[in-house]
Amino acid sequence: QVQVVESGGGLVQAGGSLSLSCAASGTTSSTNIMGWYRQAPGQQRELVATIGKSGSTRYADSVKGRFTISGDVAENTVYLQMNGLKPEDTAVYYCHVNIYMWPTGFQNYWGQGTQVTVSS
Repeated sequence: QVQVVESGGGLVQAGGSLSLSCAASGTTSSTNIMGWYRQAPGQQRELVATIGKSGSTRYADSVKGRFTISGDVAENTVYLQMNGLKPEDTAVYYCHVNIYMWPTGFQNYWGQGTQVTVSS
C-alpha cells in the first residue's frame, strides 16, 4: 500500500517563507513524477509545481520565481520551498505521486494535505 506523507506548512505573514516536505513509501515500483498541488476554499485543486525523475521541473505561473521544488524522485522524496508568500497562496497543499505499477499502468497517489495560511 502506497503512503504519501507531507509535513511542513503553517501560518506566516505575507512576504515570509515556508517549506513543505513529502515522502512516499510502500512501493518498489518506478516513480515517474512528484509534485505539489493546492486547493483554496471554494476553488478547484491546481498545480503548483512538479519534478520528474530526470529532474525536470514545472511551475504554475503564479509561483514562478517565488517557489522552488526539489527532491529525488527515485527516492520518493520531494520538497517545496516557498518564499515571498502572498495571501493568495493560502490553501491546503497536497503532495502528488505518479507511479508506474505493473500491470495496471500509471497510478496517482495523494497525501492528506497540509494547510498553508498567509496573513496580510
